[in-house]
Amino acid sequence: MLLICRFDVSLEDEAVFARRARRALALLTRAEGCLGGGLGRSVDEPSRWVLSVRFASVVAYRRAMSPFDVREHVVPLLSEALADEPATYEVLAEGEDGTVTEHTSLLDVDARRG
Repeated sequence: MLLICRFDVSLEDEAVFARRARRALALLTRAEGCLGGGLGRSVDEPSRWVLSVRFASVVAYRRAMSPFDVREHVVPLLSEALADEPATYEVLAEGEDGTVTEHTSLLDVDARRG
């Protein structure tokens, strides 16, 4: 499970945003089932930022979003993300040291159940 949230941040709001995003990253990555995350900024458009966090499963993602401090600090930040595209994605392939591991799509599993 991959959470990707994009933000458009003005220069005057950059320091506050970065502090809030780092706090969100710390809160999410301490959750059980979190595989890591990152905060980045576009080198071509410095006002564009991205927060991405990987989870072992949809269940791990949902559990990570449940604690009070996450609902207090992370959810408000995520609500400010650009809303013109989806924020959650399933990981279908991962690569490490030249080897790619493929994963079954959750959408395929759901379709077989239906």
